[in-house]
Amino acid sequence: MRYVVLDLETTGLSASYHKITEIGAVKVNDGKIKARYEQLVNPREKIPSFITRLTGIDDRMVKDAPPIEKALPKFLKFVGQDVMVAHNATFDHGFISKNAAMLDLPFINSALCTRKLSTRLLPSLPSKRLSSVCEHLRIPHEHAHRAMPDVLVTHEIFRHLTSLLEQHEIRKMEDILAFQDLPVRQIEKMRMHKVP
Repeated sequence: MRYVVLDLETTGLSASYHKITEIGAVKVNDGKIKARYEQLVNPREKIPSFITRLTGIDDRMVKDAPPIEKALPKFLKFVGQDVMVAHNATFDHGFISKNAAMLDLPFINSALCTRKLSTRLLPSLPSKRLSSVCEHLRIPHEHAHRAMPDVLVTHEIFRHLTSLLEQHEIRKMEDILAFQDLPVRQIEKMRMHKVP
């Protein structure tokens, strides 16, 4: 199974108004990391101070970094046609999709969300935040809110979740993509009717 694990840092939460400041990704094949992509991006605007406090990324760090119109084509070439895996994929995939559209770049990659999978596979876990899932699965998580460290822990989370999916006899990427969109109640019924 091939896929790319992605994480972005941005100047805010809205893909329509805010900018990407860092892209991190790893290309995975059969559970092993085969290649890495890591790039700071110049948003061409001042990074808010609260974002700098959260991520550690400041204006000085991105001053000489490429703008998104140079960084994104290289990233999309790295991704190719692979499924993009992220924790809260709506956010990361949404930013990539919005910027690709603005730059008239083709982008049709599917998104797979480890947060959605956690909701369905770890129902007793109160919070499905990245840090909470890491703690539950005993995955060390240092340097949170930087792209590559978050990518690497998301990769480990997905590896754990795929082993849980195998208990449902779900192994293929297309089946995992379908599973993430199943209603939670339907999965609860599946769990209840599962033969011990």
